[in-house]
Amino acid sequence: MYSIKRHVEPVLERRAKSAKAILLTGPRQVGKSTLFKYLFKGVNQVTFDDDLLLAQATEDVGLFLLNNPCPLMIDEVQRCPSLFHRVKMLLDNTDEKSLFYFTGSQKLQLMESVSESLAGRVSVLELDGLSMREIAGIDFNKHFVPTAEYLTEREKMLKPYPGDIWTTIHRGFFPELYVNAEREWVDFYGSYVKTYLERDVHALIKAKNHLAFVKFMTAVAARTGQLLNYANIAQEIGVSEVTVKEWVSILEKSGIVYILKPFSSSVLNRAIKSPKIYFRDTGLCCYLTRWLTPETLKNGAMAGAMFETFVVNEILKSYANEGLDYDFAVYFYNGKDKKKRKKNGETEEIDGEIDLIISENGMLYPIEIKMSASPKAEMAAEFDVLDGVPDQKRGIGTILCLYDRKLYLRDNLVVLPISYI
Repeated sequence: MYSIKRHVEPVLERRAKSAKAILLTGPRQVGKSTLFKYLFKGVNQVTFDDDLLLAQATEDVGLFLLNNPCPLMIDEVQRCPSLFHRVKMLLDNTDEKSLFYFTGSQKLQLMESVSESLAGRVSVLELDGLSMREIAGIDFNKHFVPTAEYLTEREKMLKPYPGDIWTTIHRGFFPELYVNAEREWVDFYGSYVKTYLERDVHALIKAKNHLAFVKFMTAVAARTGQLLNYANIAQEIGVSEVTVKEWVSILEKSGIVYILKPFSSSVLNRAIKSPKIYFRDTGLCCYLTRWLTPETLKNGAMAGAMFETFVVNEILKSYANEGLDYDFAVYFYNGKDKKKRKKNGETEEIDGEIDLIISENGMLYPIEIKMSASPKAEMAAEFDVLDGVPDQKRGIGTILCLYDRKLYLRDNLVVLPISYI
């Protein structure tokens, strides 16, 4: 059932009119096929979750397309990569638009197939779980970047997010949990993990030991918001480092995790090169790490990491919902050296880290993410490391936190409530 307006709707409709084929990627159960069916009524629809249809398409692509004429919507198209070569031939021999509507839940694997056969021929968009803007019914669809222009526009449609934020973070962002308010949290995520393992993991690696993979997923979930250390995970779950790298790739392909790249520059020679890993849905992350209530999560050891995961994902969604690629727009910085500072008359060490850096139009916008409601300028102590980066200027710095209003701590440092995302 379609009842929550998705912000990517106008982008999809616009792209469909100008492209011969359109591809919507994203994790399972975020509403890809539901959205397509709502927007493009009357289009012939098939799904490759149907093994009979998949077998027909795999054995004889030409006959499959003869039986399923265009305009054609194909769900889970990544399960039949041989289809793309025939589609390429069809698209190269016509100027007609809106011929194919594809969805796929294995993003990177699907992109590899597209890059080989449909480069320049298909418009690619991403659909994630619900954003807070969508949940709150806020009709604002600009990607987050803390410029004066963005803040002015955002404030025209600013209102607090509904309910307790920890309840939302714990519940997660799959549409089913909001369309069907009676759906039990444990039941949904238990079913999701089982379905994901049976459909996607089995298809990708033919894994016989699903319990080992669940243990791996739990280990990764416990590290959300941390530097990705393959050897550490391998040691914990008792598999090889090569296996862990393969399994992390599977989670990334399926949209379960996001790998955030470190910011690099010749002047930042002490920067750590390891990426960070974030679960894409905080509810799934809570389920795997057994934080069973919002209250225990809020007061637990993973509260800070989960809050950071939530904020990073909201920013990524703001890009995806506008039809923008965020892979070369968002980074983080972590220095190898600890910094020392005075606090209450004592010296303490702090990490040389910037949680998020947004790069846009030659400007670098450093962002610190804190679940504190008492922001201080010293939280942005590391931002000046960006001042020496050649050919780019440092823009206004931001502390995104649980403070209840916008507050300038300096002329180049602003505190923003999360409702500004």
